[in-house]
Amino acid sequence: MSAPLFESSIASLPLLGRGKVRDIYAVGDDKLLVIVTDRLSAFDVILPDPIPGKGNVLTAVAAFWFGKLAHVIPSQLTGIDPETVVATEAEREQVRGRSMVVKRLKPLPIEAVARGYLIGSGWKDYQTSGKVCGIELPGGLQLAQQLPQPIFTPATKAEMGAHDENIDFAAVEKMIGAELAAKVRDTTLRLYREAAAYARIKGIIIADTKFEFGLDDNGRLYLIDEVLTPDSSRFWPAAEYRVGTSPASFDKQFVRDYLETLDWDKKAPGPHLPQDIIDKTAAKYREALERLTGAAE
Repeated sequence: MSAPLFESSIASLPLLGRGKVRDIYAVGDDKLLVIVTDRLSAFDVILPDPIPGKGNVLTAVAAFWFGKLAHVIPSQLTGIDPETVVATEAEREQVRGRSMVVKRLKPLPIEAVARGYLIGSGWKDYQTSGKVCGIELPGGLQLAQQLPQPIFTPATKAEMGAHDENIDFAAVEKMIGAELAAKVRDTTLRLYREAAAYARIKGIIIADTKFEFGLDDNGRLYLIDEVLTPDSSRFWPAAEYRVGTSPASFDKQFVRDYLETLDWDKKAPGPHLPQDIIDKTAAKYREALERLTGAAE
């Protein structure tokens, strides 16, 4: 495994921005190079210690799902080898196994969230109102319980360091129009159902996930960003699932649990992580990849 990459440095391409995990560069006027670093964020704060192999795992998982779900909706992928768009061997080492060259599309201003189980902010909303994003749910549901059917629970896209906020479907219609809102909702739920059914066979419950969509110049809808990764989804080991308790997950739960033991105000800068927490987190990401695809990173 190559050394962890906390931040990329590609001098041969214009840097457009850095997110919590991804660094994005322009490739001409119509494409982007997306590099998935090993950065880890928790409570919307980027932590100082990278998780070795994380970027490679996220890239491999996303590529797997883009391919598997291509019959539902076209993706942002171009098929161009990322190593061919940078200039030097040092740059090729930075992009190798952790990057994608994608179409430059206009992102929709919402997070398209599908929930099949009652957990996280959905559970908090339900406890308060009996609803999630304006959707009335049956009474008496428990933490982590499977919903009668998956629901579309969109959220706003927050700026770096802020939290996404759940919104109802009417708000989505106002933002992007009724026809496109309906297409995004229906596509989100179909993607979730197909992915959840496949993952269940592999011993993973996808409790919820977020998708992002973009439009080309002709108004055609594409699946963009990451898709069904341990960073954008709650993956639970099916064998350990119990209604009424928050299940273990294939992601950064080790990190969150550790941070909760600290006297930290959950504001930047984040604290350093012990090596055993880094190692356990890296192993969980790899296990998710291996279970879903049968491939080791």
